[in-house]
Amino acid sequence: MADTPRFSLSATVLDAPDARELAAFYRRLLGWRVKEDGPDWVMLAPPEGGAGLSFQTEPHYTRPRWPSAPDEQQMMLHLDIEVNDLPAAVARATSLGATTAAFQPQDDVRVLLDPAGHPFCLFTNPPAADD
Repeated sequence: MADTPRFSLSATVLDAPDARELAAFYRRLLGWRVKEDGPDWVMLAPPEGGAGLSFQTEPHYTRPRWPSAPDEQQMMLHLDIEVNDLPAAVARATSLGATTAAFQPQDDVRVLLDPAGHPFCLFTNPPAADD
């Protein structure tokens, strides 16, 4: 019986018209360091280790539509980013170039669009109930 190969998620990759531009937005937003930097590929790494976030230039990139609609480019994924202060985090993200999506499906989550149009969600976790 063959050993099962090891799998380890290295990064999530976002396509963009300009990998460096989108990586710069997320580097400022998350405070992560640049691990790899090429003309059409950038990888960011979190300071505590673990899977990173990468960006690749895609010349035929089409912005996804949020919320989805028939016959439109669908989002293929979105990022969930936990924050400790939702209004302050939204203000910071928009000051860096994100836009707040017109459609907000939940009161305790904010959907924003990065400069390339990828949706991402900012949320806070409520304090744990005392046992």
